[in-house]
Amino acid sequence: MRIYIKDTPLRIKRPEQIKDQSLFDEVLQEDDLLINERKFRGNMLIFNANRDTIKSILFILHNKKIKGLESVTVVTPHYDEAVEYIKSKFKIINAGGGVVYKSGKILMIHRLGKWDLPKGKIEGKESVLEGSKREVEEECNVKVEVLDKICTTWHTYTKGEKSILKKTVWYQMECLDDSEMKPQLDEGIDEVRWMSKKEVDVAQFNAYSSIQHVYKKFKKHLLAHKS
Repeated sequence: MRIYIKDTPLRIKRPEQIKDQSLFDEVLQEDDLLINERKFRGNMLIFNANRDTIKSILFILHNKKIKGLESVTVVTPHYDEAVEYIKSKFKIINAGGGVVYKSGKILMIHRLGKWDLPKGKIEGKESVLEGSKREVEEECNVKVEVLDKICTTWHTYTKGEKSILKKTVWYQMECLDDSEMKPQLDEGIDEVRWMSKKEVDVAQFNAYSSIQHVYKKFKKHLLAHKS
């Protein structure tokens, strides 16, 4: 599981999933952590994390601004318990979004100063697929067809006094009609733009880490289906 907390990825892994510790800048055992954010730097790897350790990591990532921290990977033999514990600390909201593809270009939106992909909350009794399609069409005023699932992302945010964990399922979509394309202004979107792959690569420098992750997964997905 990978959760984005203030744009920093927190990864929960089983021991057998860690093959090469040299990829990390800091490697700690749970006993070494001492709940001290000064040890948080670069790409961190923390072994044998228990519930208290995970609780402290969540607190630090939510409440401290740590310069130079790129990611935190937590290794635990109790993977399912750890994931359920993390989920229990948040109100979970389901959402869906799409990477819309047409003639080699991708549909990007500019929302609140960041380049983004269209997405939004699932409403009522609609399925995730139905909600994803509706949100993309509403935010960009286009018509799309939903193709394959790309990936799922998780990210946290605060609304009032509530801590929210949003689960977003992403789909590859094909554009059927963009003749009346325009941004949904009341959702904070001020631009909708078709971008070439090179333009998207540049836009990634001003996009959230979760969106960068979705784009990487999309490129792998596209390559796999071409081969």
